[in-house]
Amino acid sequence: MSSTEKEHKDSNPEKEGEESGGFIDKVKDFIHDIGEKIEGAIGFGKPTADVTAIHIPTINLEKADIVVDVLVTNPNPIPIPLIDINYLVESDGRKLVSGLIPDAGTIQAHGSETVNIPLTLVYADIKDTYDDIKPGSVIPYRIKVDLIVDVPIFGRLTLPLEKTGEIPIPYKPDVDIEKIQFEKFSFEETTAILHLKLGNKNEFDLGLNALKSEIWLSDESIGSAELIEPTKIDKNGFGFTKIPVTFRPKDFGSALWDMIRGRGTGYAIKGMIDVDTPFGPMKLPIVKEGGTTKLKKEGDDEEEVR
Repeated sequence: MSSTEKEHKDSNPEKEGEESGGFIDKVKDFIHDIGEKIEGAIGFGKPTADVTAIHIPTINLEKADIVVDVLVTNPNPIPIPLIDINYLVESDGRKLVSGLIPDAGTIQAHGSETVNIPLTLVYADIKDTYDDIKPGSVIPYRIKVDLIVDVPIFGRLTLPLEKTGEIPIPYKPDVDIEKIQFEKFSFEETTAILHLKLGNKNEFDLGLNALKSEIWLSDESIGSAELIEPTKIDKNGFGFTKIPVTFRPKDFGSALWDMIRGRGTGYAIKGMIDVDTPFGPMKLPIVKEGGTTKLKKEGDDEEEVR
């Protein structure tokens, strides 16, 4: 080989790069193969995790308790510790709540376990931070969870998870006595049916299952009353239901004559309703004070209510 050919061969950087790159790739493949063989021989592998469900066990006007179920699978022959759980709940990129759960337990060898992550959304905090989030609205959420585990050979690993959905900011219904229908009238004992009108200012339907309330007529309590039949209250709409009451008109004194003469009487109602919603069951308060209605006997068509 002439000196010129030798110089040309030695000065070919493209070929040198190909040879060097090929050698490095072979080393990487070799290390990867060895790593897989060691991993297979010893029996260690990376754990996996998945969000399987999100529950809302409690939701009312003040807060929503949320539980995130995460299924963690450990393929290793020894238990692995779940060191920390970091979580973040956001809506449209805005943080609603975040937190850290340390020392979250242990995942058994060659097993799967559901880890429950509890968190709470306090509505007052959300409203104070973001005044455009109104009661009665439904907002989107994104839950981000980082599970930090410690696995032999691999060391500390972070398993990131995400889940999206919607959650409501509940609002209490309005309530009015629309009509009072007498079934039996006497000074000693009168029985009547109160026809209630319930206004739903929420952006979701309410399935009314139970109602317990205290009723006042002319500042005189006529006792408690409960729901006769369930009903549905459409979102941003109205629903109607009936509750029976029994009271003694003679306990009302001079206010009784105002009622009989059709001059109207003040009323108030306070209580609690149990409703089904797309987000689970809720207990919501109902309150009406300063209302006025005229009491009429059965057969009268209209009742004046304010």
